[in-house]
Amino acid sequence: MRKLFHYPLCALSRCVRFVLAEKKLDFEAIHEIPWEPSEELLDYNLFGTLPVLIDISGTSIPGCNPIVEYLEEVYTDINLIGIEPVDRAEVRRIMDWFEFTFYSEVYKPFITEKILKRFMKNVDRTSDPASIRLAGAKLTIHMEYINWLVDRRNWLSGRIFSVADICVASFLSVLDYLGVIPWQKFGIAKEWYARIKSRPGFRGILKDNLSQIPPSADYANLDF
Repeated sequence: MRKLFHYPLCALSRCVRFVLAEKKLDFEAIHEIPWEPSEELLDYNLFGTLPVLIDISGTSIPGCNPIVEYLEEVYTDINLIGIEPVDRAEVRRIMDWFEFTFYSEVYKPFITEKILKRFMKNVDRTSDPASIRLAGAKLTIHMEYINWLVDRRNWLSGRIFSVADICVASFLSVLDYLGVIPWQKFGIAKEWYARIKSRPGFRGILKDNLSQIPPSADYANLDF
């Protein structure tokens, strides 16, 4: 059985979970605490970062993008990255946008304020409302671009559902869990995300419910 070391509210872990589900690959999910990595996780990844996949062959792959690329190359029955080079390049561009720019401008500030300052030891727990306000303003810019893309393409990278949609939805799903996305302002993006929530591969993510951090009221609702 494959193993995936993950944290439920880690967007990169969610991306890999979503890809595995879309490819219909069974796996055992091993819950890790990112700031307190287990000895087992450190045995596979010296840096203790998530996610880490252990395939049925025993091969260990750390990191979201290496895992996704590995799964695309090894399990080819379901293609999630496109056939033509230009299509694959666009998928990777969108993933880079979220994994770097969106991560630093929006995701990290919200995660820091709402999760890390709450649970990590030896951190400054002083609230930083200015950081949240700026992240909220940046969120609007990114959501408007999602609106623009979906309005012209149907899915983010083109006509076909791809790992670009999976990556973006994984990041947004964490913020949606925390209840920080004003979906009513972004109708086209909301309709796209509703389609994502309806996919069988996303159902496991919608079941996430951490007792210390309960999800927002509409998190699991398909009609939100």
